[in-house]
Amino acid sequence: MREKSGILSNSNITPEPDEGWWASVLADEDAIISDRADVNSRNNQANVNGCGTNWENVKSIFLRDEVIDLEVYGFNRGGLLVKGDGIQGFVPVSHLVDFPIETNEEERQEQLANYEGLTLRLKVIECEPANERVVLSERAAQAGEGKRKQLFESLKTGLRTTGLVTNVTDFGVFVDLGGVEGLVHVSELSWGRVEQPATMFIIGQSVEVMVLQVNESTARIALSIKRLTENPWDTLQENHQKGDVVIAEVTSIQRFGVFVRLPEGIEGLIHISSIADFYGNSDSAKLFKIGQRLTVKILHIDAERRRLGLGLVSEE
Repeated sequence: MREKSGILSNSNITPEPDEGWWASVLADEDAIISDRADVNSRNNQANVNGCGTNWENVKSIFLRDEVIDLEVYGFNRGGLLVKGDGIQGFVPVSHLVDFPIETNEEERQEQLANYEGLTLRLKVIECEPANERVVLSERAAQAGEGKRKQLFESLKTGLRTTGLVTNVTDFGVFVDLGGVEGLVHVSELSWGRVEQPATMFIIGQSVEVMVLQVNESTARIALSIKRLTENPWDTLQENHQKGDVVIAEVTSIQRFGVFVRLPEGIEGLIHISSIADFYGNSDSAKLFKIGQRLTVKILHIDAERRRLGLGLVSEE
């Protein structure tokens, strides 16, 4: 066997959720979540049409966790437009109880059109007067009135519970916990790196989660999936030593090297210099593909900094 040198990489130290963490995570939410995009413009259009919103009333409905009846008066790809006396807003598709998950674009439009003129029982789940945004949920209404406070009180840090995936975004997965939503940030999905959560989760999927943080005043719940299992970095040096040859799967191809995942879920880096020594100055994107299995040698383990350096090996 021969080996080519690589260097370490892939820090995976997750910050604990705080207000700064939430601010950075949710900063681009409206730009990323298609189900909730353009809510402001739709609200403005409703106001132009004479369906103004009584914000004091809406805030009162939200705080009392009331179930209200609203009429569907329109739709777009992301969901339904609803209105009533002094309130109008948006219901994302993911918050409709009986909406089929697996539909093509044409079927989706037909299904949404069937809701026009219907009256739905809904709960306000987002109320932001400054952004003229009201988001409602048929799914949350199923929990009944006044249940949100009980739910928040029952969701303690460290609790393991089950919920349904309501939305999958680039920055994480939203999970309905029976009337309130929590967020599993992308960094909390797996001990390994996750680039596309949509490859791992689908809307409507049942998932087990651990509660990391609950803030009733801001209606924010931070969740984790990876913490349901032991951190493989803690036992890596017990299972592997420098010089071990293992099989790993390519997870990402970057200009500085190729990330691969070991069977334990830990990722390491085969540095571009290692690849160049092995194959010459060839384009890594042409040499490797996602999912490809490679034989690699462990060159360096730094469990404290979550870094693993790997080298390519082959038989003479």
